[in-house]
Amino acid sequence: MLLGRVIGTVVPCVVYEGLAGVPMLYVQPLDKAQQPKGLPLVAADATRMAGPGELVYYEGGREAALALDPWFVPIDHTIIGIVDTINPAPGTRGPQETST
Repeated sequence: MLLGRVIGTVVPCVVYEGLAGVPMLYVQPLDKAQQPKGLPLVAADATRMAGPGELVYYEGGREAALALDPWFVPIDHTIIGIVDTINPAPGTRGPQETST
């Protein structure tokens, strides 16, 4: 499971048969401290409810293709859920905490 933030939407001009009606979102991958990590990617939204600015978790590879109905559509990343909050483990710093 990977963490990311939706930074936009993608509107394809041609849609594969199994992906009709599935929103495509532009996602910025995040590290454990919720800081940008790597380049943004396009992910199919299996929840059909995520939008720009939301924190999401997603999968890549074979698991991404299994998350949609029908299975095994040609997709590399799929949003699996929307994150409400992240509670850091005791003794670790959360994304808003900084050292002084």
